[in-house]
Amino acid sequence: MSAVLLKSRWPLAALLLLSCLPSSALAQRVSAKDRAASEALVQRMAAAEQRYKDAVVLVRNGDAKGVEESNAALEDMEDVVDACAKQKGCPMSDMLAAWKRLLKTEVDVASEEDEGLEEDEPLEADTALAADIPEAARTIRLLGEDRRHAFDHMVQFNPAIQAGIRRWLTDMRPQLMTSYENYQYMRHLMWPEFERRGLPEALLFGIMAKESNGRVHATSRAGAAGPLQFMPATGRRFGLGPDGTGFDTRYDPRSAAAASAAYLNERLQQLNNDLEMSLAGYNGGEGRALRVHRANGGTGFWNVSAYSEFPPETRDYVPMVIAAAWIYLHPKQYGVVFPKVEPHPATLKLAAPASIYELTICLGNAGSRDGYMRALRNLNPRYEADSWIPAGTVLNATTHIASLYQRHCTGGARAQLAQALVRADPTAALVRDTPAGTVAVGNLVPLPGVAAAPAPAPKARAKPSSYRVAKGDTLGRIAQKHGCDVKSLARANGLKAPGYSVRAGQQIKLDGCRG
Repeated sequence: MSAVLLKSRWPLAALLLLSCLPSSALAQRVSAKDRAASEALVQRMAAAEQRYKDAVVLVRNGDAKGVEESNAALEDMEDVVDACAKQKGCPMSDMLAAWKRLLKTEVDVASEEDEGLEEDEPLEADTALAADIPEAARTIRLLGEDRRHAFDHMVQFNPAIQAGIRRWLTDMRPQLMTSYENYQYMRHLMWPEFERRGLPEALLFGIMAKESNGRVHATSRAGAAGPLQFMPATGRRFGLGPDGTGFDTRYDPRSAAAASAAYLNERLQQLNNDLEMSLAGYNGGEGRALRVHRANGGTGFWNVSAYSEFPPETRDYVPMVIAAAWIYLHPKQYGVVFPKVEPHPATLKLAAPASIYELTICLGNAGSRDGYMRALRNLNPRYEADSWIPAGTVLNATTHIASLYQRHCTGGARAQLAQALVRADPTAALVRDTPAGTVAVGNLVPLPGVAAAPAPAPKARAKPSSYRVAKGDTLGRIAQKHGCDVKSLARANGLKAPGYSVRAGQQIKLDGCRG
């Protein structure tokens, strides 16, 4: 469970003391008015107890509202107990019984958490969803009664995999943790696509960790793009590429996961369900993998005659993917504690125009070491980090991010600070020297009795019609500097989403800019 309910702040000893008062002290003559007041307190306690139980359900479902609701319910119960202690004839024993039930609920929840720590989390998979896919038949058989260890049986755990695990757990541990954190935000978009096709989730995580560390906008020098690094031609075969708006769906987590699962199943069918050889095809080219497979009589990736025919990059890729997947399945075995992430999906509606940079600053990093820029970018891949997004736009987020947005980004000091930081123009820091023998207008001191002549009005600068791209410029920064809309500027210069790439020295037409 991602959140832990806060323990009661009301001292249990005080309740026990009240419950143990002599009966003669409590059995006072009670009026009808006192009985009615006492009954109302009993009902309030019952309502607060039910509210607390409902909050427990929310917490178990990963809803961030659960902790807030449980705390509010506890405060209600404390108020009721306090009022009961002052109310003549109030049945404190009933209040104590409700409190004991609440404590038992917390113990039960804690027990469930402890039981969950005894073993690694099992993979959930619905084999019926993939039963009609012939190439997934081996996976389905391996799932059998024990779904958790399906991936374990699909691969060989050999010294090469152990060496990969060693690398992930030493110098590459930061990348592993980052990959896990990024994946958790996108899991609800990506995992179902593998599950529908009968493939283990661990395999998805391993590929994504090795390919991109879970960065949706990752690109390679060779032209691969997206969280699962599809080349343009391969992507087109599986429905990825520019859509009607110009957005390249290789950057979309759900579409990329669906294409990756389809591609892997195609390789499994072609390569006799050899997962290692299929991964080699994923990295080193399907044609090469098929040729090696046939030339070596299907002996498998680890046979030296097949292994030696793949380039070093592929020989590294296969064990590293499997190693990351293995750790994902068995973190406790290796002393791995993955970052806690609150990934419950939600949306937020922009109250004012903003960029992801601005949102990252005003959100802060409460609940996350590195803040939320990567989560926002991964969940909203159509937007560049520095491009202005119109007010009213609905962004994908999490319940926690949406809560932080409402608290810090819709107004107030932090929102204003974020705007100022994002819109700061470094060139405004430059000071222009005053020519020798002259005095700056601001330093003129009028003679006594003589009115100072008004300073001449500054000449209006002509609006520039073009701009030469400087080193480090992005289209978003150019648009911000000259008061342009990024998409309009991109259209005027024939630049394609989502990269809107510009190069130093390039001349950009400033059509439609305020100057």
